[in-house]
Amino acid sequence: MTARVHVDLLLSEDGRRPAAELSRRLNVSPASVSVAVNALVKHGYVRREREREPEQRRDIYVVDDEAWYHSIVISARQTLESAQTAMAAAETLGPDTPVGQRLTEVGTFLERVVEDLRESADRWRTLLT
Repeated sequence: MTARVHVDLLLSEDGRRPAAELSRRLNVSPASVSVAVNALVKHGYVRREREREPEQRRDIYVVDDEAWYHSIVISARQTLESAQTAMAAAETLGPDTPVGQRLTEVGTFLERVVEDLRESADRWRTLLT
């Protein structure tokens, strides 16, 4: 369902659709759309906007030009948290123990990959705008 909502937004002319339209177009319940959109928002692929018309209030879901950049930044932040957790665990278990050494290596690897990923995303961000 998440992929269906994402693709439908990507295929819209302006990258925007209200929740009710997504529900109608995909022939699914509003609750299904809500769950899917929450996952997409969490990972940075979509943002939620409130449209306030005099008679109604509705959510509009938007895929913008920088959605892919934001997704990479969020993923990098989550991976960095994993790296920091591994490093902290290595310290707790002892950096000279086999487990501590393995966790230190994993943490260091993830930190460096995240650094490269962030630098690359920043360098190529202009391609999205």
